[in-house]
Amino acid sequence: MSALPAVTVVMPVMNEERHLAESVQRILDQDYSGPVDVVIAVGPSRDRTMDVASDLAAKHPAVSFVDNPSGRTPAALNRAIAAAHGDVIVRVDGHALIPPDYVRVGVETLERSGADNVGGIMAAEGSTNFERAVARAMTTWFGVGGASFHIGGEEEPALTVYLGCFRRSALDRVGGFDETMERAQDWELNLRIRQTGGIVWFTPNMHVVYRPRHSVRGLARQYHDYGRWRRELARRHPHTLSLRYLAAPLLVVALTLSAIAIVFGALIGNAWVVSLGAAVVIGYLLISVAASIPASPWAVRVRLPLVFWTMHLAWGTGFWRGPGRSGS
Repeated sequence: MSALPAVTVVMPVMNEERHLAESVQRILDQDYSGPVDVVIAVGPSRDRTMDVASDLAAKHPAVSFVDNPSGRTPAALNRAIAAAHGDVIVRVDGHALIPPDYVRVGVETLERSGADNVGGIMAAEGSTNFERAVARAMTTWFGVGGASFHIGGEEEPALTVYLGCFRRSALDRVGGFDETMERAQDWELNLRIRQTGGIVWFTPNMHVVYRPRHSVRGLARQYHDYGRWRRELARRHPHTLSLRYLAAPLLVVALTLSAIAIVFGALIGNAWVVSLGAAVVIGYLLISVAASIPASPWAVRVRLPLVFWTMHLAWGTGFWRGPGRSGS
């Protein structure tokens, strides 16, 4: 039996003082029989993230860290990969919690599928009612669409996966992450892997606990950025656009035109125009409420409409705005 490949887990972190130690401990507790080391790329943080990373490196020989002065995620990943020793590169974020079999299942799936990158379920879990509502929204078609890493599905090739367990040779082949993509860099990287003949593979046997944003403001900022950088990806690769990615931008247009119709109709005294605009707005609100009904408990149900509205409108607005000069 051939020796198991060495694995390096790369972690792009910034302002992760609360979760970093636990995330790294989950990596150190893996049941993988081959060698595993961890490289943490630390961005300029407002908390003690660098101190935590330094302490972890001092306590554990398998842990090291590199500096990421730009603070950008793709730059952090590239710096960590450059310092990695493994033939397999596993990405884990600083607030992600992986189960004990995560690395082992990832390597086994790479070998069995012949893929260049494999990934699994982004298992969102919240500790407050608002976070639980966000977690629920992130596992529904109405909330985020039909991506397998959100809602689950059968093991099969995929356009992209959450985080990823990569063959080092595939990353070398495509030149690593594109550092001009502040967001959506994983989608863009997986696109290049597929364009160069590689396979990206989804398996439901890999789960990563994801901690959702804890406030409306934080959630809006996150999804606004997602929308902005999905617009940039569409600009660079127009063929990647689909109705799924246009749903939120078109919703923003529809609601904006409806609001204009309501105001204009009221000014000219045309009840039909007002009713038409109101029907669109009320229809969306009713659909979002109906999509919240299956959730349990009630404390989550009553928060879900607000979560849906925040995610959809922030994403759609961000898409129309685009990333600006930084994405050029």
